[in-house]
Amino acid sequence: MTSPSPRRDSLITTALPGLASWTEHFRQVEIPVLGETAAALEALRANEDDVDANGIGEMIAGDPLMTLKVLAYASSRRCRKGWTDTETVTAALVMMGISPFFRAFGAQPTVEEHLAGEPEALSGLRATVRRAHRGANFALGFAVHRMDPDAAVVHAVALLHEFADMLLWCHAPTLQLRIQSLQQADPALRSSAAQRQVLNVEVADLQASLMRAWHLPELLTQMGDDMHAENANVRSIELGARLARHTARGWDNPALPDDIAEIAALLNLSLAAAFKLVQEI
Repeated sequence: MTSPSPRRDSLITTALPGLASWTEHFRQVEIPVLGETAAALEALRANEDDVDANGIGEMIAGDPLMTLKVLAYASSRRCRKGWTDTETVTAALVMMGISPFFRAFGAQPTVEEHLAGEPEALSGLRATVRRAHRGANFALGFAVHRMDPDAAVVHAVALLHEFADMLLWCHAPTLQLRIQSLQQADPALRSSAAQRQVLNVEVADLQASLMRAWHLPELLTQMGDDMHAENANVRSIELGARLARHTARGWDNPALPDDIAEIAALLNLSLAAAFKLVQEI
């Protein structure tokens, strides 16, 4: 994640052989961030003496890609320096310190630069980021309703629910667009099957592999693990992500009644109350 700024010739146009190859590739490449994040970071850097961990953390929290970079960096240092687990960007910044953070994260490459000439891919990435924000807000709302003391952690982890998809949009846009085309041509085609056909790997497996490689927060690694399927925080994140996906184009998706029923069960609400709650979040 610390290589020089990415160039257009770094984009992957042919699938890598398998999971190990994809994992190693993403461990080595620089991850670009949203343009607004890069600009805000430079503004904060110019006033380093007047900023604190909370201020920087709030800014970074709007960008799943920058959030991923900071948490992965902090986790790699935690293993070497014996830091406690850092599950939010603000906690990571407190551990690192403001000046060391700015030294570690110089001027950031942006997705707009990286995907110049790939407008469809940039649009796909931005749609995924918007969905991530929407899912994270739902998950936070569920956690707040449950009066969960770890609501901030739930929100931070939920924001990263689809980070592997975001990385693929950044570094393999042609392949992501191919997957999208296959599913548009055959709505019955499962996303996992389309991913295997195009990428030689399922995105869920890639994400799990990267979570292990980067030692990401425990709650994030629990997602998709059957052993933690009934954990209330995991359920909040999974249901938030599902609801965001199913309501991306409105509230008439046929899968929505099942989502509402599961949310009602999680929050101990009636169906009507659960539906009212999600519309207010």
